[in-house]
Amino acid sequence: MDTLQAGDTVPNFTVNDEAGNTVSLNDYKGKKLVVFFYPKASTPGCTAEACNLRDNYKQLQDEGYQLLGVSADSEKRQSNFKKKYDFPFPLLADVDKEVINAFGVWGPKKFMGREYDGIHRKTFLVNEEGVVERVIDKVKTKDHAAQILEDK
Repeated sequence: MDTLQAGDTVPNFTVNDEAGNTVSLNDYKGKKLVVFFYPKASTPGCTAEACNLRDNYKQLQDEGYQLLGVSADSEKRQSNFKKKYDFPFPLLADVDKEVINAFGVWGPKKFMGREYDGIHRKTFLVNEEGVVERVIDKVKTKDHAAQILEDK
């Protein structure tokens, strides 16, 4: 699994969001972007993480950040997740793992002694030129916005 690192240019991608709109990296040229990957919509950790970002969305926007949530869930599942918790940012339905593979967050995981392939919970801060500025490997789901804002 080759995860993008600080200094890497993010490859362009085009994938649908929860409403079926096409979203691509080019849409965010000239903007700072937070791309957060989570394993599965509506699970406890993912809900805590996305709700923390929702609750601190204004502060993140004040710092110039746009947000994109990404998982391999279907548009319908992402849409339900977004509606249920009223997220103000798009959730990408990366069913074909185009974005997930571009960032290199798919790979072997362990949970309760079982090994399987899945999405690693990671967040990437991307600058206005589409270059990764920072990678947050150890996401604190309940305090994630603070992690994004701390190293400004």
